[in-house]
Amino acid sequence: MLNRIWFWLLVIGVGYGLAKGTAQSVFGPASEWGWVQAAGLDDPPAGDPPLDAEALAAQQLPVNDSPLAPLQDAGKELTEAALEGATVSVEICLGLIGVMALWLGMLAVARDAGMVDGLAWLLRPVMRWLFPDVPDGHPAQGSILMNMSANMLGLDNAATPFGLQAMRDLQTLNPHKETATNAMATFLAINTSSVTLIPSTIIALRVTQGSENPASPLFGMLLATIASTIVAIFTVRFLSRLPQFAAPPADEPAGDDSAEGDASQAASNEGEDA
Repeated sequence: MLNRIWFWLLVIGVGYGLAKGTAQSVFGPASEWGWVQAAGLDDPPAGDPPLDAEALAAQQLPVNDSPLAPLQDAGKELTEAALEGATVSVEICLGLIGVMALWLGMLAVARDAGMVDGLAWLLRPVMRWLFPDVPDGHPAQGSILMNMSANMLGLDNAATPFGLQAMRDLQTLNPHKETATNAMATFLAINTSSVTLIPSTIIALRVTQGSENPASPLFGMLLATIASTIVAIFTVRFLSRLPQFAAPPADEPAGDDSAEGDASQAASNEGEDA
């Protein structure tokens, strides 16, 4: 399903680029008449707009009178933009290798040294309040802490495997496999709120782009992540208390399970009567 979505997004992007390039080749760029709007005129004057040095140089170039010339120009510009974008992507990835290697290495060392278990013990009161259904010492606590630690450091890509493992560990505590537990909903809400204390990836991106102060958005991001996390936690707590969102007790079958059980029981009774 995701492959189809990406494919059609790519098709739409290529089609839009070709259409825009063709229109600009035929009618000229929209910024060409920006001086008319800046002057407060409703319509362009009868004469040609003032030409700068680039426009004068362009007039001296040979003109392609082919009917397909606009489409060819659009394809050329689209190809150049794609190649330039690929080059920039590689440069950004190379710039992020050092940051990712540093923080991922620190997380791996902390995990192998047992610091994750120690952190889980220190944060036991917080973990009990956030995830009261998860017992102390359960593997889900370590996976949740690793995921949150990666998110706090701004390592979103590294946090994804830990998040998937945390969901698998939480599923082992789920009495109704087709229904998410309150712990799962809370964990998902916290992840959605984008918990970030040190946006290392964003700082690295700003460094690769030549920013003079790459850590300048840090304070604003801290305020945003605090507000979003508080809202996410209290929202999921509030919704979990409502009857339509409350998880069924462990000794009570879920709605879908009970419905399927009633249907199978009715079918077996009909078979016995026949």
